[in-house]
Amino acid sequence: MLGLKRSAGLILATVFLPLQLIAQVTSAGQPQTQPPRTFTLQEAVNYALAHYPAIQGGRNQVEAARGVVDFARTDYLPQLNSLWQANRATSNNVMGIMFPQSVVPSVRGPVLPSSSATAWGSIGGLLFSWQPYAFGYRHAKVNLARAGVDLASANLAVTRLAVAANAMNAFFNLVAAEQGVSVAEANLRHWQAVNKSVHTLVDQELRPGADASRADAQLAQANIQLIQAQQQMSVNRVAMAGALGLETSAVEVSAGPLLGAPPKATLPVTSLASHPAAVAQQSSVKQAQGQLEILRHSFYPDVYVQSFVSGIGSGFSPTGVPLGGGHGLGLGTENYGAAVTITFPIFSILGIHAQEKSARANVQAQTNYYRQALLGINDQVEQAQAMLDGARRVAENTPIQLNAARTGEIQSQTRYKAGLTTIVELADAESLLEEAEIEDALARLAVWHNLANLAAAEGDLGPFFQMDRTGGH
Repeated sequence: MLGLKRSAGLILATVFLPLQLIAQVTSAGQPQTQPPRTFTLQEAVNYALAHYPAIQGGRNQVEAARGVVDFARTDYLPQLNSLWQANRATSNNVMGIMFPQSVVPSVRGPVLPSSSATAWGSIGGLLFSWQPYAFGYRHAKVNLARAGVDLASANLAVTRLAVAANAMNAFFNLVAAEQGVSVAEANLRHWQAVNKSVHTLVDQELRPGADASRADAQLAQANIQLIQAQQQMSVNRVAMAGALGLETSAVEVSAGPLLGAPPKATLPVTSLASHPAAVAQQSSVKQAQGQLEILRHSFYPDVYVQSFVSGIGSGFSPTGVPLGGGHGLGLGTENYGAAVTITFPIFSILGIHAQEKSARANVQAQTNYYRQALLGINDQVEQAQAMLDGARRVAENTPIQLNAARTGEIQSQTRYKAGLTTIVELADAESLLEEAEIEDALARLAVWHNLANLAAAEGDLGPFFQMDRTGGH
């Protein structure tokens, strides 16, 4: 009997111990659910500016442009080139001149009878070269590189504004969706109470059975509206996470003063030329001007101060007889010298003139694009201002609409219970109340949202965030 108990215990341990280990491994492999992060509007924008990949890419572009500036400055430095070569070759030479080329090696020494004998040869040396004056060409190249830094920085500012505006829009959309869910939940609770009241009257035969069917349909519609509102809220939550650069949609928003009374303050007027998009286009103009300036400093002579030291070794005697062994591997004959070299590509003026014509046209094109950018910014600002003015007027009237809808709904319920009206009038009053509640909930938020859009259109979100911190005062 004791043996049977031991065997049974062994079997149980053999079966259940692996199952327990599998359960532990499975539990450890499941991702831990993280609590949702809650953001205020400014926290959401700051997080997006710190984590959105496009902004980091813009910073990398600025660093790359700065590297181009550093490289352009190296043109001011002298050059020191070194060379060493060892070879085994014949020494056959002929009388005559050959134009410089890079395929056939040059031959040193007198013209001697041809021979297939070979010997070692070597050469080595240093060449120092410096361009003391470039007639403004190097300075123009550095200025062009600096214009590239300005353009990359301006494009980064445009990207930051776009990311911030996208985060703000996603924030407002999520807050609006949450308000829609709250109104839909309240409407559902309201219709549940109305449905119960209608069924009571129908059960008491004080109302026809059709009223109960209509009340059931309205209750089902209210439930569907809640589901749709929750669906939209989930979609907007995912969009909010994407706008912030988050890999999870577990985000919540804290509306703060955005659901309070609409702000009466206005944003300060800003210059169109200070908008990041205008600054970026102006940087493109400067870059085009820099390219033209380089061409204007291209048709000048190149002046170099040069010096060298070199050594040559040959395995042939002056009469062309191979010396044998390792002769020629050592640099037996030394030379040194210094020179001033001036080169001037005379006919390059034709190509430079053609390039200047193209560069001038490019400058004019970028200037026109700048003017177009200012017009576009002005249109966006005026449209945003018109939207804000309309939102303010709507927000002033929605409380009146809501109070009237509440009064009408109460009166319709009283008249229905007294048998003075039909279920159709009551349903219309309930629908009107729901619409008024939604519009009133979103009207105040719309004023804030349009203020944010106006700030984004003007290119400066600072005054809007200051207004957000003070509640619009």
